[in-house]
Amino acid sequence: MILRVNQIDHVAQATILPQEASLANAEMFKEEMITLVANGARLIMVSFENVNYIDSSFLGSLVVALKYAMPRNVDIYLVALKPDVKNLLTLIRMDKVFKIFKDFEEAMEASQ
Repeated sequence: MILRVNQIDHVAQATILPQEASLANAEMFKEEMITLVANGARLIMVSFENVNYIDSSFLGSLVVALKYAMPRNVDIYLVALKPDVKNLLTLIRMDKVFKIFKDFEEAMEASQ
């Protein structure tokens, strides 16, 4: 299991547990994200609070999850990004694709 999930109504607050978001856990992450969508989540907030490193394969899984979620009217927010991870996402313009928030509270306020 890559994600620890706290479900509140149709909002899934999912925290990535490993410190490295990489090829080793990208496939499991993608499967868990798709399962959250399939189980009726309308909004998935993914916390990167534990993540110090992210690679391209994990980013690919994140994009696949978004492509699965979008036609089903499910939003994916990213929260609690450490500076290095946030800088990478900004550099490759993923900040234009995903809404990014400092924590779950800020993301919940924005979703209402």
